[in-house]
Amino acid sequence: MSKIGKNNIMKEINGALTATGMKVAIVASRFNSFLVEQLVKGALDAFTRLGGKDKDVTLVRVPGAYELPVVAAKLAAGGADAVVCLGAVVQGATQHAGLINSTTSEAFSKISLKTGVPVLDGVVAAENLEQAVERCGTKQGNKGFSAMQSAVEMVNVMKSI
Repeated sequence: MSKIGKNNIMKEINGALTATGMKVAIVASRFNSFLVEQLVKGALDAFTRLGGKDKDVTLVRVPGAYELPVVAAKLAAGGADAVVCLGAVVQGATQHAGLINSTTSEAFSKISLKTGVPVLDGVVAAENLEQAVERCGTKQGNKGFSAMQSAVEMVNVMKSI
């Protein structure tokens, strides 16, 4: 409980960053695998640092980022506490990357809302290869690590509500 003012009390819910006992799924794109493997390593590192066990992770590989949502939906409906979707989409000469990024991001949100299971968007959307490398574990951190942290926190928030 937190106090606001003199007589007003509000209830505040925060999700703990502890993964003990959680069952999570990671769906990873094979496209741009040299980038995505760093995201997978980051996500697994975050999960175990937060108290999760390797045996409580299901890792599913799919051809590309566009295939992430359909598998995420099946895993969310099948009992996973959270689903972390990982991929790397680098902008090329056409607008194809933008289409993939917006379509998958919207799908992840819809799956979460429909199932009540957090589905985290860990897809790196980059304008060039240098940006992608930076977001997959160098200068800008690792989006796989941060997506898994968010997944763990969201599972605990959902359990607390």
